[in-house]
Amino acid sequence: MLTPCQWSKIYEFLKEPPNLHTKSEDKCRKFIEAVVWMARSGAQWRLLPSEYGNWNKVYYRVSRWVDKGIWQRMFRRFSDEMDMEHLIIDSTIIRAHPITAGAAHKKGGTVRRR
Repeated sequence: MLTPCQWSKIYEFLKEPPNLHTKSEDKCRKFIEAVVWMARSGAQWRLLPSEYGNWNKVYYRVSRWVDKGIWQRMFRRFSDEMDMEHLIIDSTIIRAHPITAGAAHKKGGTVRRR
């Protein structure tokens, strides 16, 4: 999913923050590609393909990176780069569940609109 050029930029960025475990480049790349897959697919975490690893471990690592501000710094770093712009994801392109978007849903056997 990531080109060698894109991955090299991301990996160099990930080496900068303190206390971020990036020694295994292959595992780190698989993690980043899992996150990209999740963002592009809009799937639930438990539907993450097993080739990316255990969905629960990936989810908790994403959560830890959110707490550390890694994703926000990465977004700021790469949002203006032409080579990286199709990898940068912000809230304007994330799919919401149809009910969240105002679709009708069933409650107690009847269809209701929010």
